[in-house]
Amino acid sequence: MKGVVLAGGTGSRLSPLTKITNKHLLPIYDKPMIYYPIRTLVDAGIQDILIVTGGKNSGDFLRLLGNGKDFGLKHLNYTYQEGEGGIADALALAEHFADGGGICVVLGDNIVEKSIREAVDSFRRQERGARILLKEVPDAERFGVAEIEGDRIAGIEEKPARPKSNYAVTGIYMYDATVFEKIHTLVPSARNELEITDVNNAFIREGTMAFSFLDGWWTDAGTFDSQLRATNLVARTQGSVSAEVFPESPIPGR
Repeated sequence: MKGVVLAGGTGSRLSPLTKITNKHLLPIYDKPMIYYPIRTLVDAGIQDILIVTGGKNSGDFLRLLGNGKDFGLKHLNYTYQEGEGGIADALALAEHFADGGGICVVLGDNIVEKSIREAVDSFRRQERGARILLKEVPDAERFGVAEIEGDRIAGIEEKPARPKSNYAVTGIYMYDATVFEKIHTLVPSARNELEITDVNNAFIREGTMAFSFLDGWWTDAGTFDSQLRATNLVARTQGSVSAEVFPESPIPGR
């Protein structure tokens, strides 16, 4: 299985920092943000990885990451997303890279505490379809929310006013090759973007969506508050600083 890190977009919520660099190159404690999703894939046993980037600073990714030797890789792949077409639009650029096989997709601003290898191995054993990672959170209305019926997902609703569960869809998705067929049938949302929630619901409708629960904490780093939270969490996890230096902050899914 191959891995894809989606690291495009303008990062407008982190302006003015993103006037001079891509948000995924900003620091989270002692490493650039992009290091964390790459490490998540590598720790899951995935060695063939594509970075999807965009904007005016895409060349900085190559200067920073090279061929991935800091992660024990021999090669990294890169592609470029023009404009702001949404997550599914960025993922469509990975079709040639996937080459008919399965992929594990991680959003470039998602940071997790523990390994996802068990979920990846479960997906490898699936005959077809998709698998997403869910996390129970106290503020589900901020996320895409999964409605669970027994051992299946009945549907996913994006940022619902009244969530049907407390299980948020994290930014980690696993798909078979049919994901690209599904993306090609999408129509832009009200935001004029191709939405990943629509892709996931397409797998749900055909009955091929599975799920796993994410262990440990999870956060994104797409706003100033969540970037600070991610830094605090990483610092405490590494044991580099005490809780007194970085006081407790709300943790999605804790």
